[in-house]
Amino acid sequence: MKIKEVAELSGVSTRTLHHYDKIGLLSPKKATESGYRIYTDQDVSTLQQILFFRALDFPLKKIKEIMSSSNYNQLEALEIQQRLLLDKRKKLNVMLETIEKTIQSEKGDYHMSNEAKFNGFDFSQNPYEQEAREKWGGDKKVDEATQNITNSTEKMQDDMNQIYRDLAEIRHLDPSSDQAQAEIKKWYDFLNKHITTYSLQAFQGLGMMYVQDQRFTKNIDQFGKGLAQFMSDAMVEFSKR
Repeated sequence: MKIKEVAELSGVSTRTLHHYDKIGLLSPKKATESGYRIYTDQDVSTLQQILFFRALDFPLKKIKEIMSSSNYNQLEALEIQQRLLLDKRKKLNVMLETIEKTIQSEKGDYHMSNEAKFNGFDFSQNPYEQEAREKWGGDKKVDEATQNITNSTEKMQDDMNQIYRDLAEIRHLDPSSDQAQAEIKKWYDFLNKHITTYSLQAFQGLGMMYVQDQRFTKNIDQFGKGLAQFMSDAMVEFSKR
């Protein structure tokens, strides 16, 4: 199907589909002789998966990071999304009931306690984000590394900061370039020597956490705005190679 047909089928605007293509979230590989992109059945399935993520309040950047993970499993993700959307529906039903009782209370037909006014509200961490972190983000390695960094010597801290500074100097480059990959290898070697043993999959998961977890992003970006994203992209590329 052409982009207009996919837009009509899914209800997603062509402008949004062009944006997904531009950021590398959904980029059809096939094209007509005149250059028009052709969406395959797999592309349509990928779009459906993206929209389920959006329904669970995930920003596009995190969707791309999760779906590009080497150990990402679409069926597994669908099963998790199904369970969490069902849970979300239950919470919405509670909120609808709270609204109905509030309306009755405003009319004077029902006395509502202050506690009851907030039934159904939940501003805790996105539950899917936590599950994604555990399944595709290398959570145990992140926690172990954080503890070891906390206990590191002053010399190790200096060496680590120097690697950050060196990477910050080249963050304008393509993360897949030879220079970027050579520098990110120094980070991989440093972590394995001083912090903890990282498989390539865990290293990629750690890189994804640099942009999924704002605590990492804030700390790393102190060395240069956008460094966390650059390192994340470089680490994912390094792991794939």
